[in-house]
Amino acid sequence: MARIQPLFSGSSGNAVLVESRGHSLLIDAGVSGKRIVSALEENRKSPSMLEGILITHEHIDHIHSAGSLSRRYHIPIYANAATWKAMLPTIGEVSPGLCKILEPEEECTVGDIVVRPFSIPHDAACPVGYNFFTENTKLTVATDIGKMSEKLFLQFTGSEEILLEANYDIVMLKKGSYPYPLKQRILGDHGHLSNKEAAAVCARLASLGTKRIVLGHLSKENNTPALAYDVCRLHIENCGLRVGEDIRLSVAKRG
Repeated sequence: MARIQPLFSGSSGNAVLVESRGHSLLIDAGVSGKRIVSALEENRKSPSMLEGILITHEHIDHIHSAGSLSRRYHIPIYANAATWKAMLPTIGEVSPGLCKILEPEEECTVGDIVVRPFSIPHDAACPVGYNFFTENTKLTVATDIGKMSEKLFLQFTGSEEILLEANYDIVMLKKGSYPYPLKQRILGDHGHLSNKEAAAVCARLASLGTKRIVLGHLSKENNTPALAYDVCRLHIENCGLRVGEDIRLSVAKRG
């Protein structure tokens, strides 16, 4: 069975395992290599089994140990050219044979998994989400989304399972301790997706047949798992669907 397994998900670090019939990919490596190796082992995986590390964008909570994992375990890193240029000073030297350039809307096959990145609005060089096609199944990983659009939503449609950002509750954010410029960045068109915005996406996807939704990249300061879950659950149930029966809804843990 193809599946998405978040290992770490939040503003302080992200790493997501995508698996299909013995093939494994890591999406981002935003915490220490030691913590990622430990999390993989808890899922009965060895880092040497990883067939690629796919980078969504160059922010440190997504690339922290990408270079060290690649060097130690000889794992290819996939990213677009603009992201490679932006992240190289942080991740350090990577063997040329392990540097794979994959631009938005291009496809490549790793093991039996077809990988297709797509552009997302975020304040990075060339941020992307990823679609995965395997076993006649489509999976999607999409976080760090500043603003939803119909073009972006089309990238999600047809997904059996999606990891979707639900970063903040707008009331918590506005009343919270973040400085005003940071609040404006998060709220902006190249910031993050709120619970309410994520809930609207969840309801539409559920109505179109998506079976599993995992909410991820929650802010530690401006959200809670219970709040994100409840907002999305209510939107789905308002469409006449039953969470737990028609669709599985969950929240990725921070670690």
